[in-house]
Amino acid sequence: MKITYYGHSAFLLESADGTRVIVDPYRHGAYGGALRYGAIQDSAQAVVASHAHDDHGATDTISGNPQVFVHPTSAQVGPWRISGVDVYHDDELGKSRGRNSVLIFDDGDVRVVHLGDLGHTLDPRTVQAIGTVDVLLVPVGGHFTIDHVQAATVVDSLAPKVVIPMHYKTGKVDFPIGPVDKFLATQARVQREDTGSIELTRETLPAERTTIVLTPTR
Repeated sequence: MKITYYGHSAFLLESADGTRVIVDPYRHGAYGGALRYGAIQDSAQAVVASHAHDDHGATDTISGNPQVFVHPTSAQVGPWRISGVDVYHDDELGKSRGRNSVLIFDDGDVRVVHLGDLGHTLDPRTVQAIGTVDVLLVPVGGHFTIDHVQAATVVDSLAPKVVIPMHYKTGKVDFPIGPVDKFLATQARVQREDTGSIELTRETLPAERTTIVLTPTR
């Protein structure tokens, strides 16, 4: 599969047969212009959102007449098996920011888990419900999500092969969130890429957990 990072928490997942799924698309210019990543102009067969906030759930902006899933439970789109696990956007059982879904994508070869705007660490029951994780897309910026320390704890609990950080401060977002560097300091093996895409198969997954920083493409 090919994973492309648009920016913030938005990704494009492409299977070997070309089926495209866009995950957590943002609305360009949302929140009074605080979100300045470029508009996502790619089409897809499906668009999936962890929740409906404008920096994650702008499903109406994706072209190609995609199937739309917000808080998915179980779906099949081409080779992609898509499911979700209920969690919260805060550490108060949703009282402050509501519900969030952990999004799970399995193309029959590699299993990708996108944590959306996870606001708390994971209890053993939730870890078990999520299951095996090959690639983990994890928020690390804090304030609206888990911070870098909590993110490191979540990574350890899920034990992925590849970790891709997201939802952190860059020059294109004015949210009061932290940069990626503090999270990277918690990780043993870090690989910075000057590209926004990575291709992975079962055979090419690293033997040791590796954190890969992708360059936003928007």
